[in-house]
Amino acid sequence: MGHAYTPGLTVTERTTVRKRRLLPIPGTVMVKQGDLLKADSVVAQAELPGKVHSINVANLLGIAPDEIHDYLIKKEGEPVRKDDVIAENKPFLQFLKTAVRSPIQGTVETVSAVTGQVLLREPPHRLELLAYIDGTAVEVHPQQGITIETSCTLVQGIFGVGGETWGEIRMAAASPDETLAADRLTTGMKGKIVVGGSFLGADTLARAREIGVAALIVGGIHDKDLRALLGYDLGVAITGTEKIGLTVILTEGFGTIPMAAKTFALLSKHQGQKASVSGATQIRAGVIRPEIIIP
Repeated sequence: MGHAYTPGLTVTERTTVRKRRLLPIPGTVMVKQGDLLKADSVVAQAELPGKVHSINVANLLGIAPDEIHDYLIKKEGEPVRKDDVIAENKPFLQFLKTAVRSPIQGTVETVSAVTGQVLLREPPHRLELLAYIDGTAVEVHPQQGITIETSCTLVQGIFGVGGETWGEIRMAAASPDETLAADRLTTGMKGKIVVGGSFLGADTLARAREIGVAALIVGGIHDKDLRALLGYDLGVAITGTEKIGLTVILTEGFGTIPMAAKTFALLSKHQGQKASVSGATQIRAGVIRPEIIIP
């Protein structure tokens, strides 16, 4: 038996949505106020520091820590490539020579004459923040990001997993009480937002991942199938960061539950249009609902 939840979710043909798109660390905003943006537009970017590697050069060369500078080939701040010699000894007999090589490509960050260690840092990783929805940049937050606004159709779900994605809406069920069987998913649904009816099972989830479906929207699912998809039991934390290959949104709850007629009709009306979806869910304080936004 299914379990439905009715918390007063928003299902509306026309509304205005504003989204704050902010970097986790200070960076550079790439757009200006008034710019028209697509979901995949880069609105801001930042560089995340690379991973640090510690090498105990003094131990490897058999020297005192305060002697390390006498044996360095690479100095602080210098770039290094993988397998570059960063320090070596100079014995009288060449076959006794020991060279310390870099395990990475990066930069010599610090050299310590106290510990005899050299810290190498990998190159920074560029973090790009995307707009997520088609809309207009109505406010710029320097070094942080933007606020984007769009007039849209908005459908909120009760629960979801998986991150932000976007694509064309495809209906895969003829009615809100129809089960979304695996054979209803075709290769032409790759990258699409696929809408089912009352239920989908583990075989449908597997088929969707195989095809490359961007998102599945359905009335309900068995909790055991969700557990199998994730590989673990969900706790009370926020969802939306799962790396499962697609986003899944439940509009009604857990079990076999027909999708609300209004929701099904609204999504059917917009078949073929682009939608942005997010499975992020938080049901405690600061409620976050999974959403389907159709600009």
